[in-house]
Amino acid sequence: MKKVEDYIITIPDFPEKGVMFRDVTGVLDSGEGLQLSIDELYKLLSGVEYDVIAGVESRGFIFGMPLAYKAAKPFVPVRKKGKLPRETVEETYNLEYGTATIEIHKDSIRPGQRVVLIDDLMATGGTMEAAAHLIERCGGVVVKMLFLLELEGLNGRQKLSKYDVSSVVSYPGK
Repeated sequence: MKKVEDYIITIPDFPEKGVMFRDVTGVLDSGEGLQLSIDELYKLLSGVEYDVIAGVESRGFIFGMPLAYKAAKPFVPVRKKGKLPRETVEETYNLEYGTATIEIHKDSIRPGQRVVLIDDLMATGGTMEAAAHLIERCGGVVVKMLFLLELEGLNGRQKLSKYDVSSVVSYPGK
């Protein structure tokens, strides 16, 4: 029986020499791979009490929506600044060479709601930390962070150490 990592394509020396790029679109190219990845992510929610699933743009949408559907929970999109039409709450965070801003609708999370945050990849953890701050500023409680893939060498878990973090597949290095 295949595992999720069998569908992740490794591309050496992309985008620069020495980097092993882990391409999760191989999971999406296969119905079996996609189904397996959603099932494995869903297993990581076993025993977790939550009210809402929030996914970070854009691949957090891809994996978060089927989870929300499967669990019959609402889905909240965490978007790049300027993409949402109603009143928003935003969070700016540092990137390697600059900053980025993400936002959610102000009324998407109600005080006390338990939220699962999901994205496809944990690298440095900066985007997910910013998403958690958005949830918390709205009064929500982040009860779980899910990732399909984790790059251990970028130390994202350290940045997210105050949260319950799980990933389906982990790779050493960057």
